[in-house]
Amino acid sequence: MVENLVFLPQKIILWKMTNLIGEFECKIDAKGRFMLPAGLKKQLPPEVQDRFVINRGFEKCIVLYPQNVWKVISDEVNQLNLYNKKNRDFVRYFYRGASESVLDSVNRLLLPKQLIQYAGIDKEIVLFAFSNRIEIWAKDAYEKLQTNEPEDFSSLAEDVMGKKENRENTNDLP
Repeated sequence: MVENLVFLPQKIILWKMTNLIGEFECKIDAKGRFMLPAGLKKQLPPEVQDRFVINRGFEKCIVLYPQNVWKVISDEVNQLNLYNKKNRDFVRYFYRGASESVLDSVNRLLLPKQLIQYAGIDKEIVLFAFSNRIEIWAKDAYEKLQTNEPEDFSSLAEDVMGKKENRENTNDLP
């Protein structure tokens, strides 16, 4: 557990970072809303269980960040040197489509239409929670991703996790 300061409007919240985990199948309604599973919500610190930022993922998925996590990640992105074209391009693409979302009275979140289109979502989604974020995938795309495993997962694990420098900062990833 890592302690972080999180800034929400007019107050500072000290929280312990949770390690989100789980896969949850959900359905979205005609308006683009889905019910946040109780098993996922209870993994979040009580102070931020209803405040999120939704954004594009690096692959064709949507990423749901608890508000406190978004603050840390966006602070890091905002420190990039904007005189560098690659940095400007990254910042523009990173923030493109980002929007705040608050749970409604029945624990539903609204997915923006442009993000639904980006991820190719129809009616069924999979929430894949890991580390400090929740990826939202079209169910068929997530199933395809799961069947597309590397031939030698052991070799991939060694390449990614086997080197000392890769193990030192595992919680610092955006």
